[in-house]
Amino acid sequence: MPRLKLTLEYDGTRYVGWQLQPNGRSIQAELLDALGRLLGGPVDVTAAGRTDSGVHATGQVVCFDTERQLPLKAYWRGLNGLLPEDIAVVRAEEVPAEFDPRRWSQGKRYRYRVSNRPSRSPLRRSTHWEIFAPLQVEAMARAATHLLGRHDFSAFRASDCQAAHALREVRRLEVEGRSGDAVSIVVEGTAFLKHMVRNLAGTLVEVGKGRRSEAWVAEVLASRDRTRAGPTAPPQGLVLEEVFYGEGPPPRTAGGSADVFDDEP
Repeated sequence: MPRLKLTLEYDGTRYVGWQLQPNGRSIQAELLDALGRLLGGPVDVTAAGRTDSGVHATGQVVCFDTERQLPLKAYWRGLNGLLPEDIAVVRAEEVPAEFDPRRWSQGKRYRYRVSNRPSRSPLRRSTHWEIFAPLQVEAMARAATHLLGRHDFSAFRASDCQAAHALREVRRLEVEGRSGDAVSIVVEGTAFLKHMVRNLAGTLVEVGKGRRSEAWVAEVLASRDRTRAGPTAPPQGLVLEEVFYGEGPPPRTAGGSADVFDDEP
């Protein structure tokens, strides 16, 4: 039975998130409906991670098994003819039967986008956090260096986060762009806590606004206290850009389990 891997791009504005939920339409529900029509019956899909309501993706990864033998272009062109216009398959490939999009993940890259124009932007309102006061981008970039490496990120997790522990590794954290226009916070890591990326963004913006010092970010991290960090940035600025894979599942950590799981960053 072939196992198929799909890479998805979507605008999450109209959806309650990736996962099936009783309170609204989800990305997963739309994909399951399209696959069911394409394949003539129900299928189960597994995703690399969940995205929250209003969050976007250019590189979400899902996989499923099917008994039907179709050319790969059917899962690209065919599904795109059945999916709504704000969801698309950008790549389809056959993978080994043991492939798991979550357990085989070696990390993810997220981008948080801020529109820093002095007035509102109708075209950016659903894809950026609009901040009108000029941001000190260089100060944000210097503050971000305090968050690199493997740390306890308890200060940046949501209060209802279900992760067993808060140890995570941030491999890359850069602030790009310029004050008065578009600014991006690029975060790459092995796994993430619930709302972790949005809380990192909200904290760095506090520095960018001049409300906090660059050293304050290191103090927040060391405190492990969520109440000391900045606000949770709104969801529309967040994009899951890419999920990274090797030839198999990543090695297990010293704690005995693979550090690959996240919860709606």
